[in-house]
Amino acid sequence: MGYQQYGITPQLVERIKLKMKNPAAKERVKKLLDGLNKSDLQDSAKVQRLVKSIGSALHEKLTPTEEGQIAKFVLSQRIDPNSTLHLIKLWGMFR
Repeated sequence: MGYQQYGITPQLVERIKLKMKNPAAKERVKKLLDGLNKSDLQDSAKVQRLVKSIGSALHEKLTPTEEGQIAKFVLSQRIDPNSTLHLIKLWGMFR
């Protein structure tokens, strides 16, 4: 899987996926992501803050190393949140 190349463990991904099934947690994360565009997801400082905020919203204690790995992964994906194709690709990666 792509995220494992960045040092992100499958256990972390599974914990976050499980937490995202909680409707309240999902809404908190959706609020944080609302209004983001492609340039926001290519700014490393914004992505780093976003990772910290989402970790906090999900009550997930991320180490600085994990935060950095997740931020690098997001930056390297060049995600455009307005592109259906990009969103389908991400969905497939984390099914």
